[in-house]
Amino acid sequence: MIFREARAILGISALPLLMGMATSGGMGASGSAETKDAPQLDAPAPLLAGSASEMRRFPAEEATQGIAADDRYVYVNANSAIGKYDKSSGSRVAYWRGDPAEFIHMNSCAVVARELVCAASNYPSVPMASSVEYFDTRSMRHLRTRTLGIGRGSLTWLDWHQGSWWALFANYDNKGGEPGRDHRYTVLVRFDAKFQEQGSWLFPQPVLQRLRPYSSSGGAWGKDGLLYVTGHDRREAYVMKLPQGGATLKHVATIALPTDGQAIAWDPVEPRLMWSVDRSGRNAVVARIPAVPRQN
Repeated sequence: MIFREARAILGISALPLLMGMATSGGMGASGSAETKDAPQLDAPAPLLAGSASEMRRFPAEEATQGIAADDRYVYVNANSAIGKYDKSSGSRVAYWRGDPAEFIHMNSCAVVARELVCAASNYPSVPMASSVEYFDTRSMRHLRTRTLGIGRGSLTWLDWHQGSWWALFANYDNKGGEPGRDHRYTVLVRFDAKFQEQGSWLFPQPVLQRLRPYSSSGGAWGKDGLLYVTGHDRREAYVMKLPQGGATLKHVATIALPTDGQAIAWDPVEPRLMWSVDRSGRNAVVARIPAVPRQN
């Protein structure tokens, strides 16, 4: 393992060493990035709360954007393709591929009941436009589309939590960004079941500094009531919670991960297991996430 729990006692200043200076990856299916868009490694390091322990990994050719999980399977997605894999054997049991002209950039997916609900956008085109794509988890048939059109940014992830949709709209400094908006305009929006807005929150500055020049690529609410968020490149998960007042999320912890950002998913069967993707090796990875101390 790259990271060990014992290293957490070294404190905040040691985090860049623990991270091993996470590598950069692009938003396309190839996982490459231009040098000028590389993460700024001198950003202040958030509080390290521990390191995830990798449990296992297996090859998944679609492992460039994200992953979702249900009781038996994981669903690994690329820009316009999804592979359904048996969690026990690692074997692919079903596959869907869409027209790249229509399914331009599926950023992530989440299993909600018997549907796979995916966040999609027209990245890197501007103006940014987003949609929600629905699939049947059994047949992998595409069911319907809900277009969100032009809005707050580029939809990168969705999660269903406490009877609401929680959606992340990304903004970028360089490629795919719009004039007048950069990574600081990253926003978490809460919608009802019909996608009527109920509230929105900005990200705290320490997390934004780690995300730049990109934004958040993954996020999921934990059973502990905390929000776990990943960026585009760094091997880190940022743990946040809703504020008691104001419009900015509160950063409470950072956890070192064995994979470099992109979309994540909690395993619904095993507590504290999180799935993610290793783009460089095209692998699905599951790791045990340390518990975060109870928040007041």
